[in-house]
Amino acid sequence: MKTMGRPVPRLVLTDEERSELQRLARSRNGKAAVFRRARIVLKCATGLTDIDVAEELDTTRTTVGKWRRRFLAERLDGLYDEPRSGAPRKIGDDVVEMVIDTTLNTKPRKATQWSTRLLAKQTGLSRTSIHEIWRAFGLQPHRSETFSLSTDPQFIEKVRDVVGLYMKPPANALVLCVDEKSQIQALDRSQPVLPMRPTTPHRLTHNYVRHGTTSLFAALDVATGNVIGKCYRRHRTDEFLKFLNVIKRNVPEKLDVHFVMDNYTTHKTERVKRWLLRNPRFHIHFIPTHSSWLNMVESWFALLSKRALKRGVHCSTQVLERAINEFIAAHNESPTPFVWTKSADQILESLQRYCEAAKA
Repeated sequence: MKTMGRPVPRLVLTDEERSELQRLARSRNGKAAVFRRARIVLKCATGLTDIDVAEELDTTRTTVGKWRRRFLAERLDGLYDEPRSGAPRKIGDDVVEMVIDTTLNTKPRKATQWSTRLLAKQTGLSRTSIHEIWRAFGLQPHRSETFSLSTDPQFIEKVRDVVGLYMKPPANALVLCVDEKSQIQALDRSQPVLPMRPTTPHRLTHNYVRHGTTSLFAALDVATGNVIGKCYRRHRTDEFLKFLNVIKRNVPEKLDVHFVMDNYTTHKTERVKRWLLRNPRFHIHFIPTHSSWLNMVESWFALLSKRALKRGVHCSTQVLERAINEFIAAHNESPTPFVWTKSADQILESLQRYCEAAKA
């Protein structure tokens, strides 16, 4: 019996078309719609009917027929949607320029920065329009960040020295970023913690009970991401020397060790200098003053605070130190290298541009 209805147009692919369609059908990085359309066309090219293709790909016969016809008419170009014009703009360039200029160069009365409500009232535009203009140009008046430029007379030399260690470490040597996270408080909440529930976040009381403090001395191996850490109740030269000996016991004797550390007084005492003379394979590289961002262990401290300390409840200093040690052990089970990507020249050029903009 002959099949009734309109005959299905035959779809034949060239080798180039088949190769491109197969690439689109395998891709997971492109648009999902193009991925589905390419699969439809490939199935149609095997001689299957629209109904059979729809059943195999879990779609409708109408959809299969649409993309079969589009491909026959426009070939590969037919798989892509044409750009849509959208609604015409209601706000001209002159108004946009006025909003940006007002945001950047003026302040509202009795306020330190503009809000969408204040600027909408000032300009006569809607709050939505102000928000869209700010978003398009990356303006966020509600945000504020702190900064501190180093006044170290050897700033350039120290930046080149430390960044050089990160990007081209010496052969047969370890680069360890060393620092202390001092005065970590063991905080216990005044009332029980309420766990997270659907639609309700984890809740802690705003007030707390202090149970003492500890200081974490840490050394981050830049190449592997491993961390050597030790907690001490005090933060003096005695504790720093003890930690240096901990590092000494944990690094291979055949390797030189380069420390990257800040200019804290504890790191520069005569006792530390004598320790370095007795252990000549250890070398210190000081970062510039007010440049903690140059010490990569600070990034690891941020992870520690976010994941183990900020929401932790510690009823004693011992419990706090145990939590820190457990975090270090878990981190060292699958460490990730801390990769420095910006060269010293790029850092210095960025700071120069910043300073020039500040003076303008």
